[in-house]
This record gives sequence, C-alpha cells and structure tokens, in this order.
Amino acid sequence: METDDRIIAILAYLRRGVAEIYTQQKLNELDKELGTQDWDDFVKELKMTFSDKMKAADAEWRIETFKQGKKNTADFIIEFKVLAMKADTDELYAIFLLKKNV
Repeated sequence: METDDRIIAILAYLRRGVAEIYTQQKLNELDKELGTQDWDDFVKELKMTFSDKMKAADAEWRIETFKQGKKNTADFIIEFKVLAMKADTDELYAIFLLKKNV
C-alpha cells in the first residue's frame, strides 16, 4: 500500500489539461487493481508521458495551427518565434508556416 500511497500523492499534484486526464485514468486503474503498483514502472510511465518530446510535439502541432487572426502583428511574431523554438522547427519550415498562417 505504501507504493500506491506515494503514487496517489504524486497524482494529487497533477492538474489541468493532459495531466488531469492522465491522473483520472491512473486513479481509475488503481481502483481496479487488487495488487500494488510498481514504483519504477510508474516513474518510467510518468517520464515518458510528460517528457520534453511530448512538449515539442505539442508545440509543433500548435505552430502548424497557429493563426494571426486579430492579434497585433508584433504579438503574433513573438508567440510564433517562441513556438518555433519549442518545436525545434528549422528556419525554412518556420517561414513557410509564417506565410501560411498570417
């Protein structure tokens, strides 16, 4: 039970967005299981789910769908640059997306 208590304590801090969905799914799994979870497996799953690769993939998706709309041009460019850096986009592709989304 100590391992399950540690896992629940960690899950209590995960809130909003994907983290909240992950927490609910994991709590449902804990309710269904009769035995205790393996701490090492939980840590590996947590690291894999919330790694920087996940953030880069999210930033890549956001930059591809990011539109200027009624935003000020300077604000749009700043946000676009930040997303491009997070997504690790090369300059040519960033220019293509910038032309497409303005």
